[in-house]
Amino acid sequence: MTSLSRYHTLYESLRSRQTRPPVYHGLDKLVGRALMRLRTRGITRSWLRSQAQEIDALAPELRSISQPALRSRVDEIRAAFARADQKPEQVRAGLAIVREIARRETGEEAYLVQLMGALALYHGRIIEMATGEGKTLTGSIAAALIAWKRRRLHVLTVNDYLASRDADSRAAIYRFCGLSVGAIVQETDERERPAIYQRSIVYGTPKQITADWLRDQIRLGRVNTAWNGRQQITMNLDGRAGPNPGPMIPGLFAALVDEADAVLIDEGVVPLIIARSRRQDDMAEVYLQAARIASKLDEGPDYAIDHLRRRAELKRRGLVRAEQAWSELAEPIWRAARRAEELVRQALIARHCYVRGKQYEIVEGKVVIVDEYTGRFLPDRSWEHGLHQAVEAKEGLEVTADRETLARMSFQKFFRTYPFLAGMTGTAADATAEMEAVYQRPVVVIPTHRPVIRESRPQRVFRTAEAKWLAIVDAVVEANTRGQPVLVGTRSIAASELMSRLLTARGIDHKVLNANFDKEEATLISQAGRGANEKAGIRAAVTVATNMAGRGTDIKPDTPALAAGGLLVILTEMHGAKRIDRQFMGRAGRQGDPGASQVFVSLQDELLLRHAPYAGRLLAIRRGAAELRSTRFTRGLFRWAQRNSEARDRRSREGVLRQDDWMEKYLPGA
Repeated sequence: MTSLSRYHTLYESLRSRQTRPPVYHGLDKLVGRALMRLRTRGITRSWLRSQAQEIDALAPELRSISQPALRSRVDEIRAAFARADQKPEQVRAGLAIVREIARRETGEEAYLVQLMGALALYHGRIIEMATGEGKTLTGSIAAALIAWKRRRLHVLTVNDYLASRDADSRAAIYRFCGLSVGAIVQETDERERPAIYQRSIVYGTPKQITADWLRDQIRLGRVNTAWNGRQQITMNLDGRAGPNPGPMIPGLFAALVDEADAVLIDEGVVPLIIARSRRQDDMAEVYLQAARIASKLDEGPDYAIDHLRRRAELKRRGLVRAEQAWSELAEPIWRAARRAEELVRQALIARHCYVRGKQYEIVEGKVVIVDEYTGRFLPDRSWEHGLHQAVEAKEGLEVTADRETLARMSFQKFFRTYPFLAGMTGTAADATAEMEAVYQRPVVVIPTHRPVIRESRPQRVFRTAEAKWLAIVDAVVEANTRGQPVLVGTRSIAASELMSRLLTARGIDHKVLNANFDKEEATLISQAGRGANEKAGIRAAVTVATNMAGRGTDIKPDTPALAAGGLLVILTEMHGAKRIDRQFMGRAGRQGDPGASQVFVSLQDELLLRHAPYAGRLLAIRRGAAELRSTRFTRGLFRWAQRNSEARDRRSREGVLRQDDWMEKYLPGA
């Protein structure tokens, strides 16, 4: 095939919206992005603004008509959207009608920029809208039109709380539009799920909907994996062969992704796995024995740990000592030297690379994974290849049965299966290249309704973590004294609890929001923008939170808070991706409100130790005060470490995609 004909094929595949976008590499990747931009070049910000102004011009007439007349308009426009192609004036009319319905049902009237965003979503774009600009309303206006056109729509977001909240708060809009809505969350009974999936619009998290769809493929015998060979088998959920019960999800028609960078990019690192417990658990004692062997080895002489890649290497002395230990054990598995060495290495990885309060917590005697991007518990997930059992053994807990993988799929592959895909987030621009390359979806940055006046204070850099934490406490005390509410962002549960202890020692009343207190999330967020009221004896709110408060939350400062300068956001360290920092700092200064943000870092932060260790050490050996002067060099050093982290995660996601490609090529039906 000639180069010209190959690129013609690329263009034709991009032009079709009913097939999964191909994955390109090398020069093809660049050409694929260029062709995608060529195909979608008409949807510009200036075009969106002109269309939004025409939609806004329809508002006076719609405000004046009665409820029955508006319902009649809905019936007419729904009929138009049921046809194959809509004319531009019909799309404008549809958006204007849904906007008016939202105004009547919720009291929220979309601004011009929200109409721009809704129109971009309708045309399959990934939009960036700043925090506080009303993505929920924007998405609900677009969702009605997409559901009219595509029959069914899945709206996906980062957690069950947001899925339930948005499904309930938008229900009145959808009902007026003749659409049914429901939410799929962790607690939704399996018997109730098929009926919910029959509704026009279904809210849920990626892990819930992807898992249900993958279970359908197992039931229908459509999934081949490296673990069940090349047989086409029909299974019930417990793994036994049985009659085909039919699919739970009636098909994938369209997806609208809230917090799109988190769902489409961050979640792409780890594939979703459907597994079952093995019939018998004869490995529990083996994992405990491996943990005991690992605890007797010395780091350095016996083994080396690569924290960045989460790997362990046994050195000659360590291997000899480990062999002496396992040679005295009776279990047959220790006779296989390679498997024995693997068990000890896994125990070392669990011991050093997986830390309670960061990667996991212990809840009711069980190891529960913590999502490192959102700070939330993932109670329905477990690490594979014996790692979960190794962590349980390290903690001295009951070791659960090892799990057998039935099927696996990356979120990247799943979302590329939808014929229609759109999304919205506050930080899409930072992931433009990956969105365009993987999903063939252009990114559009929507302007803010009012200018952002948030104050970005200079980064503060400290030699040690201890000096940094003490400085953060001083900054919180200072803001609290002048009546300004403060949101302190931490990367882990352990860090949030450390911050809480330090504030308690200084006598600062505060609240903690992390995965251990997720049930109190709505209450804590509603109070986080409270300013001081001296007459009532109320001090300004201080909230310490993990990334849970960084997405999908809307902290509204009250009048005393605005008078004191608005919400102050303090980041206790930089995250592995700039997008996450931007999300958290975006809690302040919403809708033109005053606010401020500041980042505190130290040379002992995990980001620097893992992704720029030598540069950090060179800076640390120089004598001087506890706080370093913030210069272009120090700021560049931390940003360089962050870029290294982003590149590493991007390579991980590319690796998952390559694995998907390999399975599709060599395991037909996978």
